Amino acid sequence: MKAVAIQAFGDPEGLAVIDLPAPAPADGQVLIAVEAIGVGGVDAVIRSGALAAYGFKEGHVPGGEVAGTVTAVGDGVDASWIGRRVWAFTGVGGGYVEQAITPVEEILPLPASLSTVDAVTLGSSGVVAHFGLSHAHFAPGESVLVRGAAGSIGIMTVQLAARRGAGAVAVTTSSAERGDRLRRLGATHVLDRSGEGGEDAPAGYDVIIDIVAGADMPSFFARLNPNGRMVAVGAVGGQPPADFGTKMMADFQRSLSFATFSAATVAEAERRAVRTVQFAAASRGELHTVVHEVLPLEQAVLAHQKMDAGEVFGRIVLTP
Repeated sequence: MKAVAIQAFGDPEGLAVIDLPAPAPADGQVLIAVEAIGVGGVDAVIRSGALAAYGFKEGHVPGGEVAGTVTAVGDGVDASWIGRRVWAFTGVGGGYVEQAITPVEEILPLPASLSTVDAVTLGSSGVVAHFGLSHAHFAPGESVLVRGAAGSIGIMTVQLAARRGAGAVAVTTSSAERGDRLRRLGATHVLDRSGEGGEDAPAGYDVIIDIVAGADMPSFFARLNPNGRMVAVGAVGGQPPADFGTKMMADFQRSLSFATFSAATVAEAERRAVRTVQFAAASRGELHTVVHEVLPLEQAVLAHQKMDAGEVFGRIVLTP
């Protein structure tokens, strides 16, 4: 089968189409004929080599979520799954393929009216947005700033914060055009990437959901209200400075909090329950998925080039 692997860490050109043996499901696993593959920010970070110290090696097949049809099951798996359309989590890799293997616990049936493309646009990002806000102890009426709101996690965070009664939902983004699109999704104030601008924007925020991290992250502690909470749910801009905590300590009397959040710390049953609700909401048009572009699997290099160039609003989806 065709797959895309990281042949050399660094630029997108290090990705290459390769041939792999057709997989077979082991005990407790299912085999999925893939129709849609979500291209995530973590895929680009892994491809860059920034996480090589965590055990990622050249030859790694990226991709954490796919959607398609179950074609075979391993021992111990109900055969009634065969023929069903599902979303699936493949972990930290294994998704850029024509046929994917995953544990049966990590699949979810799709509503008839939800496309596989929409499923991989919402599946992971919606869960991160939901539990990221919960991790920040967000409460209705509080003000929220979403830093790096143009990606799929940011877009879902904006929608969920608005739906959950935020007093204000500010976003940082790179252009007025993107700001207008985010306003239509629930943003009330649009700031530039440094957090400046925005007519009548709040002077401070109760919650900051940060998808970017990077060198500028510490400057955003100054934008928190007293007792404010910043939660980093991504690091598409790279790691923050090693001494970023000194900014918080300098504001000791304002009782600021910082936390990281990964959906890996949420029980599978809780993730499944939230994802089921969100898929149903999307199928009814109550949550909006934003697909930047659908590209063939063979154009994974182009997908990553667009991500690195900052061109993507929403999610790029690959199709085998």
